[in-house]
Amino acid sequence: MVELKNKCKFGEANVNVLLSTLTLYYKECERFLRVGQQTILSPLVSISLFYVVFSISIGNDRPNVLGVSFMTFLLPGLIAMNCLQASFAHSSSSILMGKIMQTIYSDIISTPLEAKEVVLAIVLASVTRSFLIAITCIIGFSFFVDVKIYNFLYLFIFLFFGSFILGCAGFLGGCAIEKFDGMSAITNFILLPATFMSGTFFTIQILNPVLQKICEFNPFWYMIMGTRMAFIGKADGSILTGIIYLSVLSIILFFCCIIAYQKGWKNLKQ
Repeated sequence: MVELKNKCKFGEANVNVLLSTLTLYYKECERFLRVGQQTILSPLVSISLFYVVFSISIGNDRPNVLGVSFMTFLLPGLIAMNCLQASFAHSSSSILMGKIMQTIYSDIISTPLEAKEVVLAIVLASVTRSFLIAITCIIGFSFFVDVKIYNFLYLFIFLFFGSFILGCAGFLGGCAIEKFDGMSAITNFILLPATFMSGTFFTIQILNPVLQKICEFNPFWYMIMGTRMAFIGKADGSILTGIIYLSVLSIILFFCCIIAYQKGWKNLKQ
């Protein structure tokens, strides 16, 4: 994929760039909403299965974690984990399916949009999917357990940055990978272990000091830790450090996506 150099400019053809970006964003949202039972409801089922299995196998036998019961500690981590995975899945599949089905030229490259606008529309659609999953899970679980949110601002910040980062990562993955097998390998061998082993099921306080220091450089841990902070009001790390770290990483990955799109990384020549 490569950005066309001779696209019409805003002043030349009176193209409303904002409207065009919103149109692509709407198209991306419509794509996952069309199969909402798979993209929105499926994570709720997955989280519910994890929750039920842990509740039955452990129940109240495990001591409190960060001052709350283990099941209360676990739920925010499960929600964050599924939101991150969904964000990566949306942006990566959007680019990869376009390349494989030969529709990326007509749908994206030939549009009067610059690289930053294409990246922004696709990544924000990934973020939207993550937020819809989070809202669906919160509403769904509120019928069965006592779901409390102590800080909506933290929930928004960490869910947004986490989904944005994974959306950018998925965009880069879609640019680099040529087949679904390669994307499945990234998901199964990198993304899934990273989300599982980044504090979803445990607090880093139980780790030795060396591993705790390593976790402080792990962006996935900050995403999950910050989301959990919004639910239980307690964290096992620095919230301010997490916000700064994730915001810087979001900017870096965003510009990496723009460069990858402009340079035609693994582009389609035919």
